[in-house]
This record gives sequence, structure tokens and C-alpha cells, in this order.
Amino acid sequence: MSERNVLGGELEPCGTDPVTGYYREGSCTVGPHDVGLHAICAVMTEDFLAHQRSVGNDLSTPHPEWRFPGLVPGDRWCVVAARWLQAYDAGLAAPVVLTATSERALDVVPLEVLQAHSVDVPPDLSGWE
Repeated sequence: MSERNVLGGELEPCGTDPVTGYYREGSCTVGPHDVGLHAICAVMTEDFLAHQRSVGNDLSTPHPEWRFPGLVPGDRWCVVAARWLQAYDAGLAAPVVLTATSERALDVVPLEVLQAHSVDVPPDLSGWE
């Protein structure tokens, strides 16, 4: 059975440019090896990236050895649920794409909190400002 999103539907892709996901297949699938729970499809903002950098989770610097390109505002990325919650607690949560967020995120973050930060994001961001 495939993984579901937080709304109970089929888990949709989060991002392919850059390719996200613990398994780097474009979705926030949480498998048995993802102990960090990279379950939340978040749209990067400058505030979120700066907060993560300040707590030791630098998402902006590329690390090719991990197939990690470094992120910029507007990128969609599967983030660790506990890290997203940490930013939320600091008032700096990134917007969330609910249909692309794994139901496993609910192990850490209540649905109501995710819904309060939800955003509809088109799959092709080339025309999005």
C-alpha cells in the first residue's frame, strides 16, 4: 500500500527541481530508513532558511556528496517534521503543501497546525512570484 498524505489522499509529489525526498524521488515518502521523518513538503522562505541555519540545520549550502543542491526561497523540500515544528514554535514556519505532506508528519505535528500554514503551490514554479 502506498503512503497517504495528511488529508488521507494519495501522496502527491513535492518537488523535482531540486529533487527532494529522503529517497530523492520527488516525494515526502517516509520509509523504514528515514529515521528523521522527512515528511513535510514545505515551500522555502528566507525566514525559514535563516532559522534553520541558526539552529544548525543549514539548508542553503550545497552538499553534492548527499545529492543536496542547497535551497533558495520558493523551493519545495521535504523537511524533517521536528525541524518544521521547531521553526513553527519560533514563529517562522514555512508554508506547507498538504497533499504532498506524508501522513507520518502527524506523528509530530497536529493536522490543525499544518492546515493553518497550508498553501496551494503549482507544480511548475517557473511563473510563480
